[in-house]
Amino acid sequence: MSASASPAVAPAGAPAVARADSPGRRALRRFFRHRLAVLGLVVVLVFVLAALLAPWIAPYDPVATSWSRIRRAPSALHWFGTDENGRDVFSRVLWGARASLMAGGLSVTAALLLGVPFGLLAGLAGGWVDTIISRITDAMLSVPFLILAIALAAFLGPALENAMLAIAISASPIFVRLARGMAMEAKATEWVEAARSLGNPPWRIAVLHVLPNIVPPLLVQATLSIAEAIIAEASLSFLGLGQQPPNPSWGSMLNAAQRFLTQAPWMAVYPGLAIFLVVLAFNLLGDGLRDALDPRARGR
Repeated sequence: MSASASPAVAPAGAPAVARADSPGRRALRRFFRHRLAVLGLVVVLVFVLAALLAPWIAPYDPVATSWSRIRRAPSALHWFGTDENGRDVFSRVLWGARASLMAGGLSVTAALLLGVPFGLLAGLAGGWVDTIISRITDAMLSVPFLILAIALAAFLGPALENAMLAIAISASPIFVRLARGMAMEAKATEWVEAARSLGNPPWRIAVLHVLPNIVPPLLVQATLSIAEAIIAEASLSFLGLGQQPPNPSWGSMLNAAQRFLTQAPWMAVYPGLAIFLVVLAFNLLGDGLRDALDPRARGR
């Protein structure tokens, strides 16, 4: 009897195991197997925490000058040295992380909010609506991202808020293109046709049926775009179009350091290293998310 009862238990437990192993769990498992992606996530979290806790962990006021400590080399008192005005470079790097990460996160969020609705509208509506939106998107994509951001920031005026707006507008076409392509692909599926046949209005189909299915590629692209936005913000601040002195920004710190590369190289090394690490981390994180959310990897 015991031998005949044991096979009956196994099939009953099989569906529970299958249900427990959801697509989200499999994606998390694939992500955490990607060691470089996990490393990127850790580095991003470290920079985010440093930016949030800058008022408490920065040892000095980032804008306070001291003429007795001009261009001092790194020491126990000033871990990253001081700049041309005697300001602590470590404190300015911490506070500069706020400007760079805020510019990257907020500008890409704004680009998503601007680009995805137009992409969905173009992909689902088709016709002349798709033609107009696609031609405007193609025209914007024909201009290099950084060149377009510089032109818009110069037009809007030098300020961090204007730089973020310029970056958001410049980054939105890629989200328009991505959302449009995914919407056109989803529009031809049976479940969208079924939703349309049941009398669902177009906005409901877009929000409840199409948008949730295009979130993974949008998330991957947003992560990679944050890295580009951080570089763009640093470039705009370097050119004087972003964060304005004396408020710290990695790009403006590099601009000030270029005059003292031989006398005080630490002024350029540490903000440059911060940009390198955070951009590399976001790229590694984006690659890991792309592999984890790849629908072709469902069996793994």
